[in-house]
Amino acid sequence: MSNVKLAVIFYSMSGTNYQLAKWAKEGAEAQGAEVRVLKVEELAPQSAIEGNEAWKATVEATSDVPVATSDDIEWADAMIFSTPTRFGNLPAQMKQFLDMQGALWATGKTVNKVVSGMSSAQNPHGGQEATILSLYTSMMHWGAIIAAPGYSDGSIFAAGGNPYGTSVTIDQDGNMTEDAEEAVKHQAKRTVSVAEGVKHI
Repeated sequence: MSNVKLAVIFYSMSGTNYQLAKWAKEGAEAQGAEVRVLKVEELAPQSAIEGNEAWKATVEATSDVPVATSDDIEWADAMIFSTPTRFGNLPAQMKQFLDMQGALWATGKTVNKVVSGMSSAQNPHGGQEATILSLYTSMMHWGAIIAAPGYSDGSIFAAGGNPYGTSVTIDQDGNMTEDAEEAVKHQAKRTVSVAEGVKHI
């Protein structure tokens, strides 16, 4: 059905973006893709992690998830990035991972990769859209092809209506306030479908 290789690359402190990544994997595999779920390297000191129960729990829950490398980028036909927002921008952990791909970029190995982005924040207007757009700016420099979901499915409205990529708001108890699962799966399927078309050009 599909021979698309998809890397779902996330950074997560509270587990939200890890959950989004797992839903993306389910959606992409339903579309026939071969999927790798990967995390970016943690840069924060262990003392900071130990002082935050949710963060510590997420680090433990994702301990078996492989750390993304340049080899994963080269392997993938398509990538979905899932990341929280930091003041309307990418967190340092995700930004460093992107910044470390200069060798791939310089040799043209990021060209025509199909990419899509997802994000989260603690407020409804806490920078989710700006974070995804910041990611997409880097992807344009890569020569990648952006597969934003737009308003291509009704599930996008249930998830808050972000046309750039699925985004969620997290309440004080750490729960998503939007019904995002189907929107994430749709976005993953759409990303795989676009990548299928690109592979056959």
